[in-house]
Amino acid sequence: MNNDIICAISTPPGMGAIAIVRLSGTGCISLTDNVFTSPSGKKLIESKGNRIHFGRIKSNDEILDEVLVSVFHAPHSFTGEECVEISCHGSVYIQQKLVELLLERGARLALAGEFTRRAFQNGKFDLSQAEAVADLIASESKSSHRVAMNQMRGGFARKLADLRDKLLQFASLIELELDFSEEDVEFANRQQLSILTDIIEKEIDGLANSFRLGNAIKSGIPVAIIGETNVGKSTLLNLLLNEDKAIVSDIHGTTRDVIEDIVNISGVTFRFIDTAGIRQTSDVVETMGIERTFQKIEQASIVLWMIDMTTPFDKIDLLAQSIIPKLKDKQVIILFNKADLQPEDQHNKFESLFPDLDAEKLFISAKQHQNTDQLQELLIKKAGIPSIGEDDVIVTNLRHYEALKNALEAIHRVKEGLDIDITHDFLAQDIRECMFYLGEITGQISTDEILGNIFSKFCIGK
Repeated sequence: MNNDIICAISTPPGMGAIAIVRLSGTGCISLTDNVFTSPSGKKLIESKGNRIHFGRIKSNDEILDEVLVSVFHAPHSFTGEECVEISCHGSVYIQQKLVELLLERGARLALAGEFTRRAFQNGKFDLSQAEAVADLIASESKSSHRVAMNQMRGGFARKLADLRDKLLQFASLIELELDFSEEDVEFANRQQLSILTDIIEKEIDGLANSFRLGNAIKSGIPVAIIGETNVGKSTLLNLLLNEDKAIVSDIHGTTRDVIEDIVNISGVTFRFIDTAGIRQTSDVVETMGIERTFQKIEQASIVLWMIDMTTPFDKIDLLAQSIIPKLKDKQVIILFNKADLQPEDQHNKFESLFPDLDAEKLFISAKQHQNTDQLQELLIKKAGIPSIGEDDVIVTNLRHYEALKNALEAIHRVKEGLDIDITHDFLAQDIRECMFYLGEITGQISTDEILGNIFSKFCIGK
């Protein structure tokens, strides 16, 4: 299959101004010549690489479209193979007919991620860089874009390669000692190895710990909107999303399940979660929704606790008894909603509530859009996303995180082995295991099953 000519529509499905059909594989330029005619009559196969040619696509002497064809000769292409990209008009009919013509001439439809997989297999970049391509396509904020670009440029791979090289030197020396075990010769300096393992442990631990930030950047910072029924949670969600996502009603218990959506605020992606209102109820479905509310509080990084300022204080205190224990280790913003319905001299009474809870407090009116700009500023502050530099390495991929944790356990065993002076063969095995897990990330250690699972999650045409 690696020798096949593959093709796919690389632009999003549907109608648009233009669409791009991509081909890759030895012979794809000659194949395109079978359906393409330039005004000069010159064949694409005769042209230099990295050139764009204007002409027509014909089907049985009938003109299908006027197109631009980009030609790339191996190895100077994305995949490292011969490549062709045909830019046609975005008619769904034209796109489908063009692909049919290419399939009739001997191409086959590309599998998900097959172009990028071929680029990896042809040495254009390593596996971590290949995965960064998918992250770059999916990036929805400045931070996620910067992290994906850093990884695609090879910053992560270079750091891992440096760690593996240092371990490889010592592993080789220790295994050499095994050949001279009877002479009791020591080639690898144990003190230097101990210093090295301390450095590598710190590096791997730092990368693994960056996953929490990386996951927030990639998937969005989870923000749970909680409170009693009918306090304005759904109104606030609709305001933040700028659309009517959640049903707003004066009837208590309208929201019975969690509603989630993503919005970008000043370059930071937030995943807002509107939850079922917390109250005593005999309704089975509503009770299940309230249970999910508490689950979402546990998963959230930031909690927006909304309190209706028209609610009596004794009722607020009663509700707080079930909510406050759930807010431990959370970034909390208490929103006193419907502030437009209360005179300002009442604000101090609400401000003094929950003195032992570490929380920001803000008076708003979700319905009247009062102080919602200040709320967005508070969210950015609570998110705490640092500025991502061009050389910063942030782990965003769960597969990478799991491999780093395994590598960290292996390097811990190396350190313990040095402390108790274990035999050379066990020490070498633990070093090799650490190298194995680091190699899994970049694809130096991989299987077809792993590669198939990774690239199957890519979009068709990439």
